[in-house]
Amino acid sequence: MKEIKGLLKKDLLNLASYKSTLIIVIICICIVGSMSQSAINYIPIMMTTMIGMIALSTFSYDEIAKSDKYILSLPTNKKEIVIEKYILVIFSILIGAILGFIITPIIINAINYFNKENSINIDYNLLLTTTIGGIFGISLVSGIQIPSIYKWGAEKGRIQMFILVFGLIAIIGGIGYLLVKANININFNMFNNFLDKFGLTLLIVTSCIILYISYKIAHKIYLEKEN
Repeated sequence: MKEIKGLLKKDLLNLASYKSTLIIVIICICIVGSMSQSAINYIPIMMTTMIGMIALSTFSYDEIAKSDKYILSLPTNKKEIVIEKYILVIFSILIGAILGFIITPIIINAINYFNKENSINIDYNLLLTTTIGGIFGISLVSGIQIPSIYKWGAEKGRIQMFILVFGLIAIIGGIGYLLVKANININFNMFNNFLDKFGLTLLIVTSCIILYISYKIAHKIYLEKEN
C-alpha cells in the first residue's frame, strides 16, 4: 500500500502542471453549458470526461521519462503499478462526476437569478442520469485505452483504442441498418421498462465490471511485457 501511495504522489505531482489547464477547462465547460437549457444537462458528462482523460495523460509522462525502468528497480512490482493507474483514473472520474453534479445546479441558479422571466427548473433525476452516463462513458473509454497503452504504448495505444471504438460503432450501426433494411421490427417496450427501473444501477455495475476486466487484461499484458 505504501508503494501505491508513492506512485499516486508521483502522478499527482506530474498532473500539478495541469492546474491552470483544468481551471480553464472547467470555466469553458460552464460557459458552454450555460448557453442553452439542453447544453446544461451535458455539463456532468463533459466534466467527467475531461477530468478522467487528464488522468490518462500520466501514461505519456511515464513513457517520455521511461520511469517504469526506474520504478521497477525500487521495492515495488508491476501489479502495484497497474493498480495505482486504475485508482488514479477511478478517482479522477469520480471527482469529475461530483464536480459536474455540484456545478450544474449552481449554474442554473445563477442563470435564474439574472433571467427570472425564463427560469430553468433543476431536474435532479436527469442530472443524476447524465452524471452516471458520463461515468459509464469514460469508464468504457478508459477500460479500452489503458490495456491498449500497456500493449502498444501511449501514442499507438490511443490510435488502437480509437480504431476499436469506431469499429464497434460501425458494427452496431451496420446491424441497425440491416435490421431496418430487412424490415425487422423490435419491440423495445420491455427493454425501455427495464431501463427505467434498473438502468442507473446497470450502468454503475457495468462500469465496475468493465474496469475490473480491463485491469485484469492490463495486468496480464504488463506482466508479459519486457521493460
